[in-house]
Amino acid sequence: MNIIITGASSGVGFESVLELILQNNNQVIALARSHDKLTRLLEIAKGLNPDCTLYPIAFDIVHDEYVGLKQFVESRFEGKIDVLINNAGALVNKTFVNTDETDFIEMLQSNFLGHTRMIQNLLPFMAQGSHIVNIGSMGGFQGSVKFAGLAAYSASKAALHTLTECLALELKDQKISVNCLALGSAQTEMLEKAFPDYESPVMAFEIGKYIADFATTGHRFFNGKILPVAVTTP
Repeated sequence: MNIIITGASSGVGFESVLELILQNNNQVIALARSHDKLTRLLEIAKGLNPDCTLYPIAFDIVHDEYVGLKQFVESRFEGKIDVLINNAGALVNKTFVNTDETDFIEMLQSNFLGHTRMIQNLLPFMAQGSHIVNIGSMGGFQGSVKFAGLAAYSASKAALHTLTECLALELKDQKISVNCLALGSAQTEMLEKAFPDYESPVMAFEIGKYIADFATTGHRFFNGKILPVAVTTP
């Protein structure tokens, strides 16, 4: 399968790539802003599977131009994408009264608008049977218990959830499935930075395995769904 994943330099994105490259029939384009971390990702991937096909590309989904990326897809993937995993994101932990407009803009750009740009630019390469997986959050899942300090983050993820439902309807006739995994906490660098004293019961590599499996098989069973992936309730 031809797979593109964003936010691949750390956390669940990093771990998802390491799971996806274990299958030699997968070709993976891994996008992230950090060139150094992507280099490390490639080293580890080749150590796990020397025959894997992994293309790490330093790319900012919000600010970079998509012309070069689309040309790369044309040349390496022969213009065909089977799976797009929109995992890139950012998190700010501030009380609502201390969250300024810039914080809200940053969250919307990183967690929502960047993904809309990615989907709009790569949609022409997605054929029947392909799968778009948006990585959401329990913070944006209706009815879930919220973390204090995550108003901007949770609101941006809620927007991504609604986009998922809208796109599933619009792309139904093209037989392109769109789903969203609303993740609970996982022990990642982003979580540790935002909540230094909190320890998640779930490790990043465990969620990475789940994402990789769902991205390649989930569209057989789901479309337009916001699926909570958390060990806590509600």
